[in-house]
Amino acid sequence: MYDVAIIGAGVVGGMITRELSRYNLRIVLLEKENDVAMGATKANSAIVHAGFDAKEGSLKAKLNVRGSEMMELVANELGVKYKRNGSLVIGFGDDDRETIKVLYERGIKNGVRDLAILDQEELRRLEPNIGKNATCALHAPTGAIICPYELTVASIGNAMDNGAELKLNFPVTAIERNNGAYEITSVNKTITAKYIVNAAGVYSDAIARMVGDDSFTVHPRRGEYILLDKECGNLVSHTIFRTPSKMGKGILVSPTVDGNLLTGPTSVDIEDKSDRSTTAGGFAHVIKETAENVEGVPFGKTITSFCGLRAVGSTGDFIITSPLRGFVNAAGIESPGLSAAPAIAEYIVDILRESGLALHENKDFNPIRRPMHHFIEASIEEKNEIIAKDRTYGKIVCRCETVTEGEILEAIRTNPKPRDLDGVKRRTRAQMGRCQGGFCSPRIVELLARELGIAYEDVTKFGGKSRLNYGRTKGDK
Repeated sequence: MYDVAIIGAGVVGGMITRELSRYNLRIVLLEKENDVAMGATKANSAIVHAGFDAKEGSLKAKLNVRGSEMMELVANELGVKYKRNGSLVIGFGDDDRETIKVLYERGIKNGVRDLAILDQEELRRLEPNIGKNATCALHAPTGAIICPYELTVASIGNAMDNGAELKLNFPVTAIERNNGAYEITSVNKTITAKYIVNAAGVYSDAIARMVGDDSFTVHPRRGEYILLDKECGNLVSHTIFRTPSKMGKGILVSPTVDGNLLTGPTSVDIEDKSDRSTTAGGFAHVIKETAENVEGVPFGKTITSFCGLRAVGSTGDFIITSPLRGFVNAAGIESPGLSAAPAIAEYIVDILRESGLALHENKDFNPIRRPMHHFIEASIEEKNEIIAKDRTYGKIVCRCETVTEGEILEAIRTNPKPRDLDGVKRRTRAQMGRCQGGFCSPRIVELLARELGIAYEDVTKFGGKSRLNYGRTKGDK
């Protein structure tokens, strides 16, 4: 029997699992997909928000500010790239200026540090390429950027290294309460746990209904993004937002921690919780509004586009509740969910403690994890030392991102171990460059097949039926 089962291996579920691994507990993280970080976590804006947007007194406000304050230390411990580049909310007229004043006052009440309202001249000094019609801005120096799926992989890997278990391809189909514990059923599998944390993203309302809680609903909000080449990454230095609406923060323009330029997202409420399709209309909207925000964005240098789904709850706030003993919801965690994730984890652990979970310190807990990109970021001398010990680090597999065979093998052998091409991509950045895997994918498939002990044809892109190869065109010689 497990002490705690966490359902959903996104950034929130991952952070909760890591926080619980600080204690002597038997923990299991359950995920319906073939890898972690497969929901909203793998496709969002990658922003650590300062905390001025959420209404004062809300859980979003409280946990955003606390999470933002925690994030730099968490990133350093987990070896995850983090950059406090600051954010700007730009306005285009008197109405926007009034909204910016409201955001400023709200941010002060929420405890956000160093906020300032800028006039047009001050704004242009910070960002020379800002849209010509922008007249003012709210400057939040504590805003930052991070890689959300890298943070999730690292937090779950760190939790596993500290004793937590991960079960993939475990879609929860039923939950029953028996003899003071929960029986959690998947396809032909059942586990038992004393406590459950529901962090299932857009499916969290369905999980809650399994224990009789129908107090909230969650619907998906689709957001389409366009990612540009690294040579565009210096067009802006801050994260540029529009003044927000009820549908979100609008189209942003931001550098990424890996040096690319990110634009988007759109914001469209939908019903299908699996619809991640991209549309011509969505991209047209992103391009049009981006051009108003920042001049000279060269969309001809686009390298990929994608769509993410935000889990929008029916209450307007994070839904962190305990409807019955031993069951805790972490639902409706839309923006600023990534920013708040470390604080949400603390908050959930406190709820579990108050519910009776005995928390005894794990004296062997180690919060430190080696960076996934330690080789590429090493000096020439350090690289030569590594290659002298292991020659696979001297073999380039992904030319666009300069990723070596050694790094790919290390990723495949490190918790949580990837089982498919996209899993390797999220851990190493192989396949993320200009050719989007056109040259390196066949070699990565070979490495995965060898390391996993499966046939070349059985390697998938992202699990399930996403096979890339259905047979050989030539027989073995």
